[in-house]
Amino acid sequence: MRLIFPAPASGPVDLIDPIDPATGGGPGLARIARLYAYPPAAPGPGRPWVRANFVASADGSATAQGRSGALSGKADREVFSVLRSLTDVILAGAGTVRAEKYRPVREHEAWAGLRAGRTPTPPIAVVTGSLDLDPDDPLLTEAPAWARTILLTTQAAPADRRAAAARRADVVVAGRDMLSVEAIIAALADRGHQRILVEGGPHLLGQIAAAGMLDELCLTLSPMLAGGQGGRILASGPAGGDDLPGTQGALSLAHVLEDSGFLLCRYVRANES
Repeated sequence: MRLIFPAPASGPVDLIDPIDPATGGGPGLARIARLYAYPPAAPGPGRPWVRANFVASADGSATAQGRSGALSGKADREVFSVLRSLTDVILAGAGTVRAEKYRPVREHEAWAGLRAGRTPTPPIAVVTGSLDLDPDDPLLTEAPAWARTILLTTQAAPADRRAAAARRADVVVAGRDMLSVEAIIAALADRGHQRILVEGGPHLLGQIAAAGMLDELCLTLSPMLAGGQGGRILASGPAGGDDLPGTQGALSLAHVLEDSGFLLCRYVRANES
């Protein structure tokens, strides 16, 4: 894996050593972790830093054979593990959780050196207004006590579903009839989560961007043509730019890594670069 932007002022392009689990990560892990380190200050008073991580094919599809994982590669999975290790909580919509067959993060999947002062693994928070989830799903039943799955739902969700889910997960009511992005982020912040990693899906990302609360986008471009009817990473949201209140569009490129044709791009808000 090599850093191709920003390029060094002189000499050869910096090489990012592969992450070696046998050495606890080694210098490669440290270099990648520095590139993806969260900023020391929050984007606003009391508001967490919201980072999204997505992958797309060369022709713009967010999925192949219906899943984003089919577009991934070794370097993308390495960065994926670093991003999960750096975050306080992983946020995803119920549709993504079902399609990608989410499971709790296991201890061997997180880098202990990046979890200092925190639980061994981050919890996963699921946005599910109707709580239409199987209470026996492994995402709920296999989560460790220190990282119980969080279900963000509404008062309108059936009481019996809330009661059943609460036996296996932390159920957080964050709205009466619907969930707003502001309420979702505030609910996670109230639980002490100041570094949020959004993993999907396109509708949730669109809502976060439209609310002006997306601080960073980590996007892997896969050297693959997916074809078909796969959607984009953003299903709705910014469309017109700065003249439309409540939208967000401008991003600044922070860095690009390359590995075997994969481009791993990190973008931040234009005014945060």
